[in-house]
Amino acid sequence: MLVAFSVAPSGAHDSQGSVHNAVAAAVRVVRDSGLPNHTDSMFTTIEGEWDEVFAVVKAATEAVAQWGPRVSLVLKADIRAGRTGELTGKVERLEAALGRARDVTE
Repeated sequence: MLVAFSVAPSGAHDSQGSVHNAVAAAVRVVRDSGLPNHTDSMFTTIEGEWDEVFAVVKAATEAVAQWGPRVSLVLKADIRAGRTGELTGKVERLEAALGRARDVTE
């Protein structure tokens, strides 16, 4: 399964008015989990089995909770039993399709 999530504190920020330190705490939890993951400007995506992925999401949310009295969590999941390697596999298939599409239009 793939889970893309974004977590941030609400109601309190660091001295620069930013939430980047809280988000860094969440990403640190994900990276320390050992699960395949990718972070971009909007979401962190992790891959694994249901229980292990959601344990990491919970721990990341708890890490962010240290930064404010309220936490916002946005989550999207792609649940496909028996599939692994999808964190990169989906992107590779997309890039291949784009390459084919480019060949058709040229």
